[in-house]
Amino acid sequence: MSSLLIIEDDDLLRDGLSAQLSHLGHTVTAASDGESAQRLLEVNRFDGVVLDLGLPRISGMEVLRWIRKRLPALPVLILTARDGVDDRVQGLNAGADDYLTKPFEMAELQARVGALLRRARLPAFGGSLEVASHATRRLRVDATLPQAWLGDEALELTQREWALLSLLVTHAGRVVSREDVLETWQAEPGDSAAGTAAATGVASNALEVYIHRLRRKLVDSGLNIRNVRGLGYMLETTPS
Repeated sequence: MSSLLIIEDDDLLRDGLSAQLSHLGHTVTAASDGESAQRLLEVNRFDGVVLDLGLPRISGMEVLRWIRKRLPALPVLILTARDGVDDRVQGLNAGADDYLTKPFEMAELQARVGALLRRARLPAFGGSLEVASHATRRLRVDATLPQAWLGDEALELTQREWALLSLLVTHAGRVVSREDVLETWQAEPGDSAAGTAAATGVASNALEVYIHRLRRKLVDSGLNIRNVRGLGYMLETTPS
């Protein structure tokens, strides 16, 4: 599952959130103030953040702005007692992906966190994804069709190669786990139960084959898919 950071200064609520999300299979880390949250974010990889705005030391809004500068792709769900329209607009404009006001039903929070994580693993809706390197040829991936280009040259990709490449480009510079790849493959349009079973088999037995194929297709692009032992894979630029 996913690695989540809960930033909440209310001890009872923080413990309850941690217990509920851990019960769903997530790995949960908790922080009680903005300062300790930033320290955790600097040294750990998280897939999502649940953030209270009324934090001591460093406010939740400051933490949110800090996250958006340093970890722009990290999904953030604001959790707060501030229920005014202006407060919601301010939080969303500052970079929050979703907003839930207290008091709330735990089932709704679980559903919102799940939706947030699923959206983060999928390519952006419409348009294309791009990543640049020191090389002259830019890698561009269509976000809706199984197509990609290295400079002006079209890459021949299977559906799963395209989904994997899209995920790596979306999270360029960050680790993508094997579980991330599996969930993305399962979320492909039209996947049936048989397709899900096939994806499970691919993820457990042949993911390295797909990585190897993509590495060969990115030769001379200035990009490399690095195997981060025990964690997953990362798309990064190679030294010039």
